[in-house]
Amino acid sequence: MNTPDDDVPALSEDFAVRLDLQPGWVDLTLREASKAEAKALATKTVNELNPLSLEIEKSAVFDDMAERALNLNEDAPALAAAYYAESGEGLINLMIDSYGDEGVARPTPDEVLPLLLEWENGEVVGDPEVTRLELAAGPALRVQATLKVKRMFGLGRRITEFVKYAVFPPGMQSLVVVTATWEKIQLTEENTQRVDEIVPTLRLDLVDEDGNELAPRPGQDPDSPE
Repeated sequence: MNTPDDDVPALSEDFAVRLDLQPGWVDLTLREASKAEAKALATKTVNELNPLSLEIEKSAVFDDMAERALNLNEDAPALAAAYYAESGEGLINLMIDSYGDEGVARPTPDEVLPLLLEWENGEVVGDPEVTRLELAAGPALRVQATLKVKRMFGLGRRITEFVKYAVFPPGMQSLVVVTATWEKIQLTEENTQRVDEIVPTLRLDLVDEDGNELAPRPGQDPDSPE
């Protein structure tokens, strides 16, 4: 997404993004976004896969996962993940980012909607599906559509499906955006379900500089158990 302002620094509002990843989802978030870190993460994850289920070479899964981790962490998202089939094929990319500017009012859902449909390297095809809903993390705007993406050097186009959630956490100034994309359009129904199953588990916990939680997450009763 082209953010409300791509040059605006993140808010001085520290919170940890938490998402309950279901089987098949792999957390690819990197702290330093280095090749060494990506390879270490891929090695650990691939070694935990069931070799009897793999339909492609283990080395190919490793290469895909390491490269995918680097690509997803290029802009330092709060969280990066991918969904892998039991065969070892990567099917879905997912990123979570937060946007905002100190002292500037957070944009409204109506103001955010056109921004969710803007892509630097592609354009939306057809009418998007837009839904307003309530998540534990706060009110949200969900958009799903098909995207025609420019190939390298502008030669040709490829079709991609995407789902975006813009979340407006109460008590915070930040706008949190979840973006999921996939290229196998024939798996859109299954991939949509996979994304929609985990996004409601999104939690934003305010933390101090050491990562210690400061307050209950939005939507949670302070006296309720975890």
